[in-house]
Amino acid sequence: MTEVIEPAIETVTIDVVLSALADPVRLTLVRALVAAGDWTCGSDVLKEAGVTIGKSTVSHHIKVLRDAGLIRTRVDGIRRLVTLRYDDVEQRFPGLLSMLREHTSARTAAAAPTSSA
Repeated sequence: MTEVIEPAIETVTIDVVLSALADPVRLTLVRALVAAGDWTCGSDVLKEAGVTIGKSTVSHHIKVLRDAGLIRTRVDGIRRLVTLRYDDVEQRFPGLLSMLREHTSARTAAAAPTSSA
């Protein structure tokens, strides 16, 4: 398996990260990756999040997130698997991804049906 090169976390700037996260599809992808927690196919995780876009658009969004230092990409045959660089990003920008994780958990809890006793 091959890994695609991503920038060293020390070279990543907050303006590039925030610019990458400003797009709603990329923000949804990052939040879905926070929830997934492991290597997954970017298009699969978007589909599970209810986002349907073309392959070339998914590739573009993944490239922007990788160039912003937020994800890693690994080639597995014809598939490109992605994972969040959670520890690296948290070290560089403490609390940023934790905030997304908390927001994702709060959204999931709000969407869950409540049972009446």
